[in-house]
Amino acid sequence: MRGRNTVLPDPNSLYGPLDPAPDAGYENAPPRMGFFTDTSVCIGCKACEVACKEWNGVPESGLDLLGMSYDNTGALTANSWRHVAFIEQPRPAGHGAVPADVLGAPVDAGPARPVDAGPQFLGMPGGQPPGRGTGVEERTDFRWLMMSDVCKHCTHAACLDVCPTGSLFRTEFGTVVVQEDICNGCGYCISACPYGVIDQRKDDGRAWKCTLCYDRLGAGMTPACAQACPTESIQYGPLDELRERAAARVATLHDRGVPEARLYGHDPNDGVGGDGAFFLLLDEPEVYGLPPDPIVTTRDLPKMWKRAGLAALAMAAATVAAFVGGSS
Repeated sequence: MRGRNTVLPDPNSLYGPLDPAPDAGYENAPPRMGFFTDTSVCIGCKACEVACKEWNGVPESGLDLLGMSYDNTGALTANSWRHVAFIEQPRPAGHGAVPADVLGAPVDAGPARPVDAGPQFLGMPGGQPPGRGTGVEERTDFRWLMMSDVCKHCTHAACLDVCPTGSLFRTEFGTVVVQEDICNGCGYCISACPYGVIDQRKDDGRAWKCTLCYDRLGAGMTPACAQACPTESIQYGPLDELRERAAARVATLHDRGVPEARLYGHDPNDGVGGDGAFFLLLDEPEVYGLPPDPIVTTRDLPKMWKRAGLAALAMAAATVAAFVGGSS
């Protein structure tokens, strides 16, 4: 299924910048493909969630409201490979700049608040859009942060490193895919993922996650979620081009008076070697439920094995010494 050569893996295979497909053994691999999700234009329509389920045959994940805004899925799970998060904020928290909307238009934020005061809890949304029943003057300090979350397809994927059956594999496009027919349900990948993406399906125990529509990529098609996104919040393409496009978008937002715009998961020098699916955020990663400094959990495996080996040798030496001393 995968053409491999005899080149040894890059010595940097467990951490740092790396092109994952050649490292996995692919000859003449195509450009690494991925997602850039611009949350500043996400409207929370959930078209990506629906398209993902329809194309991949993902079972429904329940239609119950969670008591946390209009989000009815809550997180990425075995039955939700895309998750649109809704975060309600009265105004950008923790920033001293003049508040502006995502298009750069200044807004009246009302009375000044301390920079570190954090977001104010507004309770559950009402039956009407914010301010519809109270007048436009009370709408100006409220915003929704929306983000379509997905598997990050890490450069250094701990889930792949710990899989004992080879169910998880690296594709020629640099993405990480689960082959569910050989997954034994051990769950090692679930605890290894620094983002908490992978999940077990309750009825069969196997692990499931986004495949970045591997079948569509092989046919030269766009992944279903990106194809369905009406605002182009989810953009698909060669990862290098997406990074350039994302940097330009951040610069544009800064010029328009949105200084809190920043990229997440784009840096090849971060703890996972950069993500194949990265994001433009309008607040701190923690606000979106993302770890601020993810690190591949298998990064220190060589050191751990070395220390375990030294400990075993020390125990063996102590045992021999005790035996020799006792016999004499």
